[in-house]
Amino acid sequence: MYRGLATLSAMKIALRLASLVVPAAAALWPACALAEAPTPFAPAQDLVVYRGATLFDGTGHPPRSDMDVVVRGQRISQVVHDADLDPDLLRSARIVDLRGKFLMPGLIDAHVHLATPPNRRQAEAVLRRDIYGGVTTVRDMADDLRAVGDMSRASLVGEIAAPDIYYAALMAGPAFFSDKRTAQTSAGGEPGHVPWMQAVTDGTDMPLAVANARGTFATAIKLYADLSGELATKVTAEAHRQGMKVWAHATLYPAKPSEVVAAGTDAISHACLLVRESAARVPAFTEPRSPAPLEPFRGGRNPDLARLFAEMVRRGTILDATVWAYSADTAGSTTMPPLPPGSCDDGIGGAITGQAYRAGVAIDAGTDNVAEWTDPWPDLFHELDALSRKAGMPNGAVLQSATLIGARATGQERDIGSIEPGKRADMVVLARDPLIDLNNLKSVVLTVKRGRQFERSAFVPLTEGDITDR
Repeated sequence: MYRGLATLSAMKIALRLASLVVPAAAALWPACALAEAPTPFAPAQDLVVYRGATLFDGTGHPPRSDMDVVVRGQRISQVVHDADLDPDLLRSARIVDLRGKFLMPGLIDAHVHLATPPNRRQAEAVLRRDIYGGVTTVRDMADDLRAVGDMSRASLVGEIAAPDIYYAALMAGPAFFSDKRTAQTSAGGEPGHVPWMQAVTDGTDMPLAVANARGTFATAIKLYADLSGELATKVTAEAHRQGMKVWAHATLYPAKPSEVVAAGTDAISHACLLVRESAARVPAFTEPRSPAPLEPFRGGRNPDLARLFAEMVRRGTILDATVWAYSADTAGSTTMPPLPPGSCDDGIGGAITGQAYRAGVAIDAGTDNVAEWTDPWPDLFHELDALSRKAGMPNGAVLQSATLIGARATGQERDIGSIEPGKRADMVVLARDPLIDLNNLKSVVLTVKRGRQFERSAFVPLTEGDITDR
């Protein structure tokens, strides 16, 4: 009883002190903290009608002319032919005249790295280039999530001009954490022992490990390397139980692609990593790794991949192909998958991706690289070009890879990826039709993200320091 009275007295004293201290602190706090806070964008206007466009809605339907999209705040409320629009809306809404323009869903770059190592100026420059070029969502495939999480929040509340950012926390076997990039992304902590970059083994408390990753607000777990098929299955099952997606490298050294797919992963990355499927044994991450024979994949008719792709179709597994990442102009990338130089290129990756597309595998569009600062357009445009030229995908399929399939890969298909009632108002207005020529994506007039408008004419070109300084 005396202990309880003593505790109660201590609480009363603490509350009394708080009543004296907190008002004084509150008077000082706004002056020292809020004065430096960035000013968010104004809220999206309540009612806007985007009127008279040729609409590619991303669902797979052919384009429709003379269409209207009604947006209330951040959401699409109606998609109707102009002749069927309620006249009352024309009197109460702001009208954006899109006659002669092409309207499509906001683009999605399904494989970016914004903080390996963290460089806020560079990342914001790339994100600004994205949003003013029609990219409204990106999927960050594991970085320093302290930095990524802050940029995600800043984008969401409108402090920076950027796409929405969804991201993964990484899990890999202990051997992977000798990679110098893990030190860059875990600075201040121990690589493999921070919530966003965890080393896992058969002895790991998997519910706790996944919960730690989930606590970073990550959408998914990314599986990288030094993982067996059995351990990949264990991680995936627990991640799904806790409501997280699982994104994985297509080969986990030693797990081969068919084992990664059998583990139940939602998406696998890098078409070039699929060359290990034909191997009798995939080396462990720490073992010497000889280049895989490439000729069996060059024609896009590999029988081992045919079986793999049939299983991916059955399971709904997405291929994050990253064809452009293996082209000659990305040789200096710091985020490339660990393949020996010369072992694969965009020609082989394109042939593999083309085979996957013809087999019915869902292909998203991701970059895994940053273009030169002199390029005024999103990195994503390079991948879309590669999917067309190297994989032989038709333009409509390429655009769906960068919209609805990208939304599925990101785990956000209920909200984005197509222009339909109830979905977020993430859209791009173009002066020319990209179904005719993908280069017409460079005719962006306006990007709309969550109802907010970003006019291309307001884009400030990048400088060399934005992209190259570290």
